[in-house]
Amino acid sequence: MPSLTRDEARQRAQLISVNRMEVDLDLDRGSENFGSTTRISFSCSTPGEATFLDVRSVSTESVTLNGAEIAPDTIVDGRLPLADLAADNTVEVVATMAFSRDGQGLHRSTDPADGEDYVYGHLFLDAAPTVFACFDQPDLKAPYAFTVRVPRDWVVLGNGRATQSSPGTWELSETLPLATYFVTVCAGPYVSVRDEHDGIPLGIHARRSLQRELEHHAPQMFEVTKQSFDHYHRTFDVRYPFGDYDQVFVPEFNAGAMENPGCVTFRDTMLYRGAVAREQILQRSNTIAHEMAHMWFGDLVTMRWWDDLWLNESFAEFMAYTATSRATEFTDSWVEFGISRKQWGYAAERAPSTHPVAGSPAPDARSALSNFDGISYAKGASVLRQLVTHVGEEAFNAGVTAYLRSHEHGNGELSEFLAAMEQTHGSPLDAWSAAWLETAGVDVIALDRDGTMTRTSPADHPADRPHSLDVAGFTDGNEVFRAALTLDEAEVAVDGVDPAAAVLLPNAADLTWAMVDLDEASLAALPSELARIQDPIARSVLWGAVLTGVFRGTVDPGVALDTFTAVWPHERNDALMTRVALAFTDRIVPQFVPSELVDAAKGRVAGAALMSFQGAEPGSDQALVAARVLAATTSDEDRLGAWVEGRSLPTGLEGDSDFRWVVVRTMARLGLADESFIAAVAAEDTTLSGHLAALGARAARPGAAEKEWAWSQITQNRQLSNYELNALATGFWSSGTLEDLRPYAARYVTDIPRLAQWVGADALDRVAALAFPAPVVESETVDLVREAIARPDVPAGVRRSMADELSKLEEALTSRARWS
Repeated sequence: MPSLTRDEARQRAQLISVNRMEVDLDLDRGSENFGSTTRISFSCSTPGEATFLDVRSVSTESVTLNGAEIAPDTIVDGRLPLADLAADNTVEVVATMAFSRDGQGLHRSTDPADGEDYVYGHLFLDAAPTVFACFDQPDLKAPYAFTVRVPRDWVVLGNGRATQSSPGTWELSETLPLATYFVTVCAGPYVSVRDEHDGIPLGIHARRSLQRELEHHAPQMFEVTKQSFDHYHRTFDVRYPFGDYDQVFVPEFNAGAMENPGCVTFRDTMLYRGAVAREQILQRSNTIAHEMAHMWFGDLVTMRWWDDLWLNESFAEFMAYTATSRATEFTDSWVEFGISRKQWGYAAERAPSTHPVAGSPAPDARSALSNFDGISYAKGASVLRQLVTHVGEEAFNAGVTAYLRSHEHGNGELSEFLAAMEQTHGSPLDAWSAAWLETAGVDVIALDRDGTMTRTSPADHPADRPHSLDVAGFTDGNEVFRAALTLDEAEVAVDGVDPAAAVLLPNAADLTWAMVDLDEASLAALPSELARIQDPIARSVLWGAVLTGVFRGTVDPGVALDTFTAVWPHERNDALMTRVALAFTDRIVPQFVPSELVDAAKGRVAGAALMSFQGAEPGSDQALVAARVLAATTSDEDRLGAWVEGRSLPTGLEGDSDFRWVVVRTMARLGLADESFIAAVAAEDTTLSGHLAALGARAARPGAAEKEWAWSQITQNRQLSNYELNALATGFWSSGTLEDLRPYAARYVTDIPRLAQWVGADALDRVAALAFPAPVVESETVDLVREAIARPDVPAGVRRSMADELSKLEEALTSRARWS
């Protein structure tokens, strides 16, 4: 199917305006297909001209335009030509559509816990035509009115308030103008918890089998929802406009969440069913605040085209962390941002696919999918923090409000946002925008002992980015100096630097977007100094400098591992514990440590986890995170056997099925869990989570026959859902000898692109990343992937995933060449 181009969208928007969408869905036709009838009222600025409608159906029963029939077979590649338009038009399309299994369009999932089916709409990017006929582009917004027929024991939720008009028939009230990509309908035997705040009806919904978890977590989620509403109303001075506010936790969701106006959808793994660390609640709270920010940035005012994606995601990211840090109990949320989101963004900047925050090329809709990355989110949010410092918070908030009010229920772009900001700031922002928003690349900053601060821009993307930041020094854990500055030249002198400080830290408050190079003395002092520093943001920046240093080849992985084993057992922030451990277990140890030293390095990580676990207060967040890392890394068969049997479990993890599956997967990787063992554990956990965990454990078994089974499931089983593919791909590369795994590097480049025949782009891009042969750190792997990237038959999204993962592999090869 061709993807809508920017030029086509511009031409269609100049010709037509969509006035109203009426959609009738019949979801009571079985598990494969559903009925879709769409009536669209639209105007044409030049009567007599032609355009096209987007329809991707199983079959199209009838089409009429202004009462005249159009042959359904005129639809070619998902486009229905509409000729000889009048000034005012009505088109009706009656079609049969297919439920999806890849998380796109109208996804239907069966809950193995009770056999119940659930449906949700995820029309993100270009999936709307698989649900109803439409003019599918973000700047042709229209009000929607839905009628939905479902089995009688189902309930329906959507963008408008849902009312059951008769048994099995639901009406959704007409909405304000919406872009096609955030229209949704959710249907099934969902259970609900309801509340109200400031005149806004609130609802949280989930699968029936998750009712206990829903009711347990709802009070905290409602609290964050209410706090976020209050914060945004104060900040924007524009009230939430979309009526009810429902939050629906749905199965097998590709994204973390989706900002459908009035009906936000979330992946239901966020309804944690076992022990929960504070960092997990923070992540979910931040996601709640992020999706709510979209009600203004994205929903009320929508980007005109996908090259201004940052107007949605950068703002939602920045506003969410601002909201959680100021309006909720998570006053330290920027710590998690620094070690999690910024590390994601820095990796995207180092990849060959790096791009500007704003104006990133999106010649067609599908290519825009690649830009939903750490640059559009984390870098964009960091750049907005710099903008607030540059113009002042009062001028920034006033500019935001002016932009929202002048474009509400419409569309905007970079130039219009800057115009609003310049009016409140009083000075031009074109040079600032060119440097920060419109040029790719990340600077590297460093502080020398003589007080010289340096800024190095990437050669491929030179820019004069002014950094507002601070620097600090620490000795024996105490802060011995801190100085604020503007780094607007390649080199500046900083007053007040104490050259005797054990650790010198550029960007100590993590205010700017820059990778940090530590001087040799500071790096050498980290094993004794890092754990003693009280400021968690400073520790986040230091941990981040170690990680990015390894990935950039400037820090010896052995030195990084020494720092980890000395410091991590004493780390107190569970977000730092979780993300740093993940970096070591997922990348540094398996890729950057020489192959002959990997087992010893894994043992050192497990030893650090054991030390942390034994030194933590039982039941604390530190103990929980340490227990999970220990369960994932230990080779202690007695400990694993006891834990899987429910004996001697850490406090708070008694009966925790998710923790048990971590243990089972480790046993599978070690060759201690055969099929009958995994099946026995799965029989005691018949939930969707248990089913997926069992698949991951099966794929994690190291034998040649087991790897062949897992790979054939990933690449040949067309019945698997997006989540089942992810579980198998994640487990596959976690074990096995290089001799057994090496052939699959060649099979990866041929087999994975073929999945595009039955897996949607959004889901396939994720599978392509997870299934990448990351442990085969060899030049032959590089050659194989480079050849595949050059092939014209490889889908663009898969090519992007391959290229990004390849850049990580090349980082590992470069590091090994230097430090081994």
